[in-house]
Amino acid sequence: MDGRILLNKLNSEFLQYLVDKQVMPGDRLPTLHQIGVDLGISVGKLREQLEVARMLGLVSVRPRVGIQREAFDFAPAVLQSALFGLGTGEATFVHLSQLRQSVETTFWDEAVVSLTAEDKKHLKELVAKAWSKLRGEPIHVPNGEHRQLHLAIFSRLDNPFVQGLLEAYWEAYEACELTRFASYQYWLDVWAYHERIVDALCQNEYEQGYQLLVEHFSLLPTNSEFATEKERRAYGGETENAKRPQSKSL
Repeated sequence: MDGRILLNKLNSEFLQYLVDKQVMPGDRLPTLHQIGVDLGISVGKLREQLEVARMLGLVSVRPRVGIQREAFDFAPAVLQSALFGLGTGEATFVHLSQLRQSVETTFWDEAVVSLTAEDKKHLKELVAKAWSKLRGEPIHVPNGEHRQLHLAIFSRLDNPFVQGLLEAYWEAYEACELTRFASYQYWLDVWAYHERIVDALCQNEYEQGYQLLVEHFSLLPTNSEFATEKERRAYGGETENAKRPQSKSL
């Protein structure tokens, strides 16, 4: 695609500047005054556009460092939009979950064949750590391991859009607290599947791992009355039929 077309589609002189000047990740930018002189626009307008770029994760602003270009990350843009849609009720977590499932199943084959022996060892360690938490006293929910395991399976994909979508999904998942009131049995079932998936990957039984992945999606409480209730209360409030609160411990 013609680079000029891309530039014209970017509705921000500041973002156009980053592209046009080929500012690379890690590069420090001139002051807003200098950029404003180059572009012929006011510092006030540039400051507004800088804030948008910062929220998108494209630049950072720090004392004694100034404005610095950051590596492209698709997640911030997706996450902000997703959280807004979930917050207003114009979208539901069911929609986001459907997208995530489609992404993981579509890119499964490409992702798993790229996993290294060290990656598979890491997956087994995550499973072991999760079981240690679930079987410990007191019991702890392995939320972090849940996220890490799924992201680790797809970590070798050379596709920043897929990586960004999955990162944003897990951020939204945690923000919605969809499984906050899930039963202890739910977590046992989830991690039994995770263990079988990882075992299949370690044995290079990728098709079996895929089938287990698809099966385990049915455990997600996104198509039930429970999910609807949790989505409605995702931004505060309790539910009368809570079983065992799932925050840091049970």
